[in-house]
Amino acid sequence: MELRQLEYFIAVADEMNFSRAAQRVHVVQSALSTSVGKLERELGVELFNRSRQQIKLTPAGELFREHARRIIHSARLAKDSINDYLGELSGTVEVGSLISFGALDVPRVLGEFHRTYPFVQIMLRLSPAGSMPHLSAIAAGSLDLAFISAPDRFPTGIDMRLLAEEPMFFVCRPDHRLAQRDRIGILELAHENLIGFPAEFGLRRVVENAFTAAGITARTRYEAAVNYGVASSLVQHGLGTMFMPASDASRFPDLRAVPLQPEIVWPIYLAMGGPAQMSPAAAKLAELILASAPRPGQQPTSQST
Repeated sequence: MELRQLEYFIAVADEMNFSRAAQRVHVVQSALSTSVGKLERELGVELFNRSRQQIKLTPAGELFREHARRIIHSARLAKDSINDYLGELSGTVEVGSLISFGALDVPRVLGEFHRTYPFVQIMLRLSPAGSMPHLSAIAAGSLDLAFISAPDRFPTGIDMRLLAEEPMFFVCRPDHRLAQRDRIGILELAHENLIGFPAEFGLRRVVENAFTAAGITARTRYEAAVNYGVASSLVQHGLGTMFMPASDASRFPDLRAVPLQPEIVWPIYLAMGGPAQMSPAAAKLAELILASAPRPGQQPTSQST
Protein backbone atom coordinates (compact mmCIF):
# COMPACT_ATOMS: atom_id res chain seq x y z
CA MET A 1 0.00 0.00 0.00
CA GLU A 2 1.43 3.37 -1.04
CA LEU A 3 0.69 6.84 0.28
CA ARG A 4 -0.27 7.94 -3.23
CA GLN A 5 -2.94 5.23 -3.36
CA LEU A 6 -4.45 6.62 -0.17
CA GLU A 7 -4.39 10.14 -1.61
CA TYR A 8 -6.19 8.96 -4.75
CA PHE A 9 -8.76 7.06 -2.68
CA ILE A 10 -9.46 10.13 -0.51
CA ALA A 11 -9.88 12.30 -3.62
CA VAL A 12 -12.52 9.93 -5.01
CA ALA A 13 -14.22 9.61 -1.60
CA ASP A 14 -14.45 13.41 -1.32
CA GLU A 15 -15.57 14.10 -4.88
CA MET A 16 -17.68 10.96 -5.42
CA ASN A 17 -16.66 11.24 -9.04
CA PHE A 18 -13.58 9.71 -10.69
CA SER A 19 -13.25 12.47 -13.29
CA ARG A 20 -13.27 15.31 -10.74
CA ALA A 21 -10.97 13.35 -8.43
CA ALA A 22 -8.46 12.86 -11.27
CA GLN A 23 -8.46 16.62 -11.95
CA ARG A 24 -7.95 17.32 -8.24
CA VAL A 25 -4.83 15.11 -7.96
CA HIS A 26 -3.57 16.01 -11.46
CA VAL A 27 -3.54 12.54 -13.04
CA VAL A 28 -5.44 10.98 -15.92
CA GLN A 29 -8.63 9.21 -14.91
CA SER A 30 -7.45 5.79 -16.05
CA ALA A 31 -4.38 5.97 -13.78
CA LEU A 32 -6.51 6.98 -10.81
CA SER A 33 -9.05 4.20 -11.44
CA THR A 34 -6.26 1.65 -11.77
CA SER A 35 -4.66 2.79 -8.52
CA VAL A 36 -7.94 2.61 -6.58
CA GLY A 37 -8.69 -0.83 -8.07
CA LYS A 38 -5.24 -2.09 -7.04
CA LEU A 39 -5.83 -0.78 -3.51
CA GLU A 40 -9.14 -2.65 -3.32
CA ARG A 41 -7.46 -5.88 -4.45
CA GLU A 42 -4.72 -5.44 -1.83
CA LEU A 43 -7.30 -4.93 0.90
CA GLY A 44 -9.58 -7.68 -0.36
CA VAL A 45 -12.72 -5.51 -0.21
CA GLU A 46 -14.62 -3.09 -2.42
CA LEU A 47 -14.27 0.50 -1.19
CA PHE A 48 -16.84 1.91 -3.62
CA ASN A 49 -20.17 0.80 -5.00
CA ARG A 50 -20.01 1.82 -8.65
CA SER A 51 -22.96 2.43 -10.96
CA ARG A 52 -23.56 4.45 -14.11
CA GLN A 53 -25.47 7.11 -12.17
CA GLN A 54 -23.21 7.55 -9.13
CA ILE A 55 -20.64 6.00 -6.87
CA LYS A 56 -20.90 5.55 -3.12
CA LEU A 57 -18.59 4.42 -0.36
CA THR A 58 -19.23 0.92 0.93
CA PRO A 59 -19.27 0.40 4.73
CA ALA A 60 -15.68 -0.81 4.42
CA GLY A 61 -14.84 2.33 2.44
CA GLU A 62 -16.37 4.56 5.12
CA LEU A 63 -14.26 2.89 7.80
CA PHE A 64 -11.10 2.96 5.68
CA ARG A 65 -11.53 6.64 4.77
CA GLU A 66 -11.11 7.88 8.35
CA HIS A 67 -7.92 5.89 8.86
CA ALA A 68 -6.55 6.91 5.44
CA ARG A 69 -7.11 10.58 6.25
CA ARG A 70 -5.20 10.27 9.50
CA ILE A 71 -2.29 8.54 7.75
CA ILE A 72 -2.07 11.21 5.05
CA HIS A 73 -2.30 14.00 7.63
CA SER A 74 0.41 12.42 9.81
CA ALA A 75 2.69 11.97 6.81
CA ARG A 76 2.24 15.61 5.85
CA LEU A 77 2.99 16.78 9.40
CA ALA A 78 6.13 14.64 9.45
CA LYS A 79 7.35 16.12 6.17
CA ASP A 80 6.54 19.68 7.24
CA SER A 81 8.40 19.20 10.53
CA ILE A 82 11.63 18.49 8.62
CA ASN A 83 11.15 21.56 6.46
CA ASP A 84 10.63 23.61 9.61
CA TYR A 85 13.78 22.07 11.11
CA LEU A 86 15.73 23.11 8.01
CA GLY A 87 14.53 26.69 8.54
CA GLU A 88 12.31 27.04 5.47
CA LEU A 89 8.55 27.04 5.93
CA SER A 90 7.02 24.90 3.18
CA GLY A 91 4.42 22.22 2.62
CA THR A 92 0.73 22.41 1.75
CA VAL A 93 -2.13 24.04 3.63
CA GLU A 94 -5.60 22.81 2.65
CA VAL A 95 -8.34 25.33 3.39
CA GLY A 96 -12.10 24.82 3.28
CA SER A 97 -13.50 27.69 1.24
CA LEU A 98 -16.84 29.51 0.89
CA ILE A 99 -18.88 30.60 -2.11
CA SER A 100 -18.63 34.15 -0.71
CA PHE A 101 -16.34 35.70 1.89
CA GLY A 102 -18.51 38.78 2.24
CA ALA A 103 -16.40 41.80 3.14
CA LEU A 104 -13.42 39.71 4.27
CA ASP A 105 -10.59 40.27 1.81
CA VAL A 106 -9.37 36.68 1.83
CA PRO A 107 -7.49 36.93 -1.52
CA ARG A 108 -5.41 39.79 -0.08
CA VAL A 109 -4.53 37.72 3.00
CA LEU A 110 -3.59 34.69 0.92
CA GLY A 111 -1.49 36.86 -1.39
CA GLU A 112 0.35 38.37 1.56
CA PHE A 113 0.98 34.89 2.98
CA HIS A 114 2.29 33.65 -0.38
CA ARG A 115 4.73 36.55 -0.68
CA THR A 116 6.03 35.88 2.83
CA TYR A 117 6.16 32.08 2.49
CA PRO A 118 6.55 31.34 -1.23
CA PHE A 119 7.31 27.64 -0.72
CA VAL A 120 3.95 26.92 0.94
CA GLN A 121 1.19 25.75 -1.38
CA ILE A 122 -2.37 26.78 -0.49
CA MET A 123 -5.21 24.59 -1.73
CA LEU A 124 -8.80 25.88 -1.45
CA ARG A 125 -11.53 23.24 -1.22
CA LEU A 126 -15.17 24.17 -1.89
CA SER A 127 -17.81 21.69 -0.71
CA PRO A 128 -20.96 21.35 -2.86
CA ALA A 129 -22.87 20.74 0.38
CA GLY A 130 -21.98 24.06 2.01
CA SER A 131 -19.31 24.71 4.61
CA MET A 132 -20.49 22.50 7.49
CA PRO A 133 -18.85 19.32 6.04
CA HIS A 134 -15.54 21.18 6.44
CA LEU A 135 -15.81 20.55 10.19
CA SER A 136 -15.73 16.78 9.71
CA ALA A 137 -12.74 17.20 7.41
CA ILE A 138 -10.94 19.30 10.04
CA ALA A 139 -11.61 16.60 12.66
CA ALA A 140 -10.40 13.88 10.28
CA GLY A 141 -7.28 15.81 9.31
CA SER A 142 -8.02 16.18 5.59
CA LEU A 143 -8.35 19.97 5.97
CA ASP A 144 -6.07 22.25 7.97
CA LEU A 145 -8.32 25.31 8.21
CA ALA A 146 -11.82 26.17 7.06
CA PHE A 147 -14.07 29.18 6.68
CA ILE A 148 -17.48 28.28 8.10
CA SER A 149 -20.64 30.17 7.15
CA ALA A 150 -23.24 30.52 9.93
CA PRO A 151 -22.41 27.24 11.73
CA ASP A 152 -25.29 25.34 13.30
CA ARG A 153 -22.97 23.48 15.68
CA PHE A 154 -19.62 23.95 17.41
CA PRO A 155 -17.96 20.53 17.72
CA THR A 156 -15.66 19.83 20.64
CA GLY A 157 -12.01 19.61 19.69
CA ILE A 158 -12.32 22.21 16.91
CA ASP A 159 -11.33 25.81 17.57
CA MET A 160 -13.95 28.16 16.09
CA ARG A 161 -13.08 31.87 15.88
CA LEU A 162 -15.55 34.52 14.74
CA LEU A 163 -14.01 36.51 11.88
CA ALA A 164 -16.79 38.84 10.77
CA GLU A 165 -20.51 39.52 10.83
CA GLU A 166 -22.53 41.58 8.39
CA PRO A 167 -26.22 42.23 7.64
CA MET A 168 -28.10 40.56 4.82
CA PHE A 169 -30.01 42.79 2.38
CA PHE A 170 -33.09 42.06 0.30
CA VAL A 171 -32.09 42.41 -3.38
CA CYS A 172 -34.56 43.07 -6.18
CA ARG A 173 -35.01 44.87 -9.50
CA PRO A 174 -35.53 48.68 -9.37
CA ASP A 175 -39.13 48.19 -10.58
CA HIS A 176 -40.03 45.81 -7.75
CA ARG A 177 -42.93 46.91 -5.53
CA LEU A 178 -40.60 47.19 -2.48
CA ALA A 179 -37.57 48.67 -4.25
CA GLN A 180 -38.00 52.20 -2.93
CA ARG A 181 -38.49 51.25 0.70
CA ASP A 182 -35.89 52.28 3.29
CA ARG A 183 -36.39 49.08 5.26
CA ILE A 184 -38.43 45.90 4.86
CA GLY A 185 -39.86 43.52 7.44
CA ILE A 186 -39.65 39.76 6.92
CA LEU A 187 -43.44 39.38 7.01
CA GLU A 188 -43.70 41.59 3.92
CA LEU A 189 -41.64 39.00 2.00
CA ALA A 190 -43.83 35.99 2.74
CA HIS A 191 -44.96 35.64 -0.89
CA GLU A 192 -41.66 36.46 -2.62
CA ASN A 193 -40.26 33.89 -5.06
CA LEU A 194 -36.69 33.67 -3.79
CA ILE A 195 -33.47 32.64 -5.50
CA GLY A 196 -31.24 30.85 -3.01
CA PHE A 197 -28.35 28.51 -2.43
CA PRO A 198 -28.95 24.85 -1.48
CA ALA A 199 -30.48 24.26 1.94
CA GLU A 200 -27.16 23.21 3.52
CA PHE A 201 -25.53 26.60 2.85
CA GLY A 202 -25.17 28.96 5.83
CA LEU A 203 -26.21 31.95 3.69
CA ARG A 204 -29.58 30.33 3.13
CA ARG A 205 -29.88 28.94 6.64
CA VAL A 206 -29.70 32.35 8.34
CA VAL A 207 -32.45 33.66 6.06
CA GLU A 208 -34.73 30.68 6.57
CA ASN A 209 -34.19 30.83 10.34
CA ALA A 210 -35.37 34.46 10.27
CA PHE A 211 -38.48 33.49 8.30
CA THR A 212 -39.21 30.66 10.75
CA ALA A 213 -38.80 33.01 13.72
CA ALA A 214 -41.41 35.29 12.11
CA GLY A 215 -43.83 32.36 11.77
CA ILE A 216 -43.64 32.04 7.97
CA THR A 217 -41.81 29.86 5.44
CA ALA A 218 -39.38 31.18 2.85
CA ARG A 219 -40.47 30.36 -0.73
CA THR A 220 -37.18 29.45 -2.41
CA ARG A 221 -38.36 28.71 -5.94
CA TYR A 222 -34.93 28.72 -7.60
CA GLU A 223 -32.06 26.85 -5.96
CA ALA A 224 -28.53 26.79 -7.34
CA ALA A 225 -24.97 26.60 -5.98
CA VAL A 226 -23.79 29.56 -8.06
CA ASN A 227 -21.84 32.71 -7.29
CA TYR A 228 -23.53 36.05 -6.71
CA GLY A 229 -22.64 37.24 -10.22
CA VAL A 230 -24.83 34.53 -11.76
CA ALA A 231 -27.49 34.92 -9.07
CA SER A 232 -27.73 38.67 -9.70
CA SER A 233 -28.36 37.98 -13.40
CA LEU A 234 -31.28 35.76 -12.44
CA VAL A 235 -32.72 38.64 -10.41
CA GLN A 236 -32.11 41.11 -13.25
CA HIS A 237 -34.03 38.86 -15.65
CA GLY A 238 -37.05 38.73 -13.37
CA LEU A 239 -36.81 35.16 -12.09
CA GLY A 240 -37.13 36.24 -8.48
CA THR A 241 -35.53 38.15 -5.62
CA MET A 242 -32.86 37.13 -3.13
CA PHE A 243 -30.86 37.96 -0.03
CA MET A 244 -27.19 38.97 -0.14
CA PRO A 245 -24.63 40.12 2.41
CA ALA A 246 -24.35 43.91 2.32
CA SER A 247 -20.85 43.81 0.82
CA ASP A 248 -21.90 41.53 -2.06
CA ALA A 249 -25.09 43.50 -2.72
CA SER A 250 -23.01 46.67 -3.20
CA ARG A 251 -21.33 45.07 -6.24
CA PHE A 252 -24.53 45.20 -8.32
CA PRO A 253 -25.61 48.85 -8.78
CA ASP A 254 -28.27 47.89 -11.34
CA LEU A 255 -30.23 46.15 -8.57
CA ARG A 256 -31.82 47.62 -5.48
CA ALA A 257 -30.55 46.41 -2.06
CA VAL A 258 -32.88 47.16 0.85
CA PRO A 259 -31.97 46.71 4.54
CA LEU A 260 -34.12 44.44 6.69
CA GLN A 261 -35.83 45.21 9.97
CA PRO A 262 -34.92 43.48 12.18
CA GLU A 263 -31.49 42.71 10.72
CA ILE A 264 -30.51 39.24 9.55
CA VAL A 265 -26.85 38.87 10.52
CA TRP A 266 -24.52 36.50 8.64
CA PRO A 267 -21.41 35.34 10.55
CA ILE A 268 -18.19 33.79 9.22
CA TYR A 269 -15.92 31.69 11.45
CA LEU A 270 -12.44 30.25 11.03
CA ALA A 271 -12.25 26.60 12.11
CA MET A 272 -9.03 24.77 12.94
CA GLY A 273 -7.84 21.75 14.85
CA GLY A 274 -5.77 21.79 18.02
CA PRO A 275 -2.05 22.74 18.04
CA ALA A 276 -0.98 19.09 17.70
CA GLN A 277 -3.02 18.76 14.47
CA MET A 278 -1.67 21.84 12.74
CA SER A 279 1.45 22.10 10.65
CA PRO A 280 3.69 25.15 11.13
CA ALA A 281 2.49 26.55 7.80
CA ALA A 282 -1.19 26.12 8.73
CA ALA A 283 -0.59 27.78 12.10
CA LYS A 284 1.07 30.78 10.39
CA LEU A 285 -1.77 31.15 7.91
CA ALA A 286 -4.37 30.94 10.70
CA GLU A 287 -2.48 33.64 12.59
CA LEU A 288 -2.53 35.94 9.55
CA ILE A 289 -6.25 35.34 8.87
CA LEU A 290 -7.17 36.08 12.49
CA ALA A 291 -5.02 39.22 12.50
CA SER A 292 -6.85 40.48 9.40
CA ALA A 293 -10.31 40.08 10.97
CA PRO A 294 -12.00 43.33 11.98
CA ARG A 295 -12.10 44.17 15.67
CA PRO A 296 -15.52 44.39 17.36
CA GLY A 297 -17.31 47.50 16.10
CA GLN A 298 -14.95 47.86 13.14
CA GLN A 299 -16.22 47.30 9.61
CA PRO A 300 -14.33 44.73 7.48
CA THR A 301 -12.29 46.03 4.59
CA SER A 302 -14.23 45.50 1.38
CA GLN A 303 -12.79 43.31 -1.34
CA SER A 304 -11.82 44.94 -4.59
CA THR A 305 -14.06 44.06 -7.50
